[in-house]
Amino acid sequence: MAQRFRGFLPVVVDVETGGFNSGRDALLEVAAVTLTMDDNGLLLPDQTLAYHIEPFDGANIEQSALDFTGIDLDSPDRFADPEPMAMVELLQGVRRAVKEQGCTRAVMVGHNAHFDLGFINAAINRCEIKRNPFHPFSCFDTATLSGLAFGHTVLAKTCQLAGIEFSNSAAHSAAYDAEKTAELFCLIVNRWQELGGWLPPEA
Repeated sequence: MAQRFRGFLPVVVDVETGGFNSGRDALLEVAAVTLTMDDNGLLLPDQTLAYHIEPFDGANIEQSALDFTGIDLDSPDRFADPEPMAMVELLQGVRRAVKEQGCTRAVMVGHNAHFDLGFINAAINRCEIKRNPFHPFSCFDTATLSGLAFGHTVLAKTCQLAGIEFSNSAAHSAAYDAEKTAELFCLIVNRWQELGGWLPPEA
């Protein structure tokens, strides 16, 4: 794995938020899917880390965002964690995966990844977390990769074109979208290998 992405471990992230402004709007859900590699050099989704998050003090939440995601902040089944607790646990899990895979740092994978990266970086800054395992600005964007591989950039449509089962009713859950994005990323990277674009080093 470390040789495939020059020491970086791709970690697929999805966030659900209270709007589009990472500095002002609430982070409401976050999920990360770590990846592993089999003996043939093929990528596979590994562990999913997912959290519902309590809005930080003073956070803005647009009703249109709640309507879009279907998040009910008052649901007794939401079981949201304080943002600092969730972020510390999430990043500990990412650091653990980086170490297990022999890598030096994580690189975020997301569908329109800079959106997710902006909210993660803003939450890390709010929580005053010093050890951020993610590269601060580099990321892999599956919307861009999907445009190249399938001629489409919408996650649901691209999954359909790729033969990946996708439920519109389950979408806009951070965990579900992260897991589908992870499947898509692995499929595209593995297909590139099948075409001869990257071969695992000989043992």
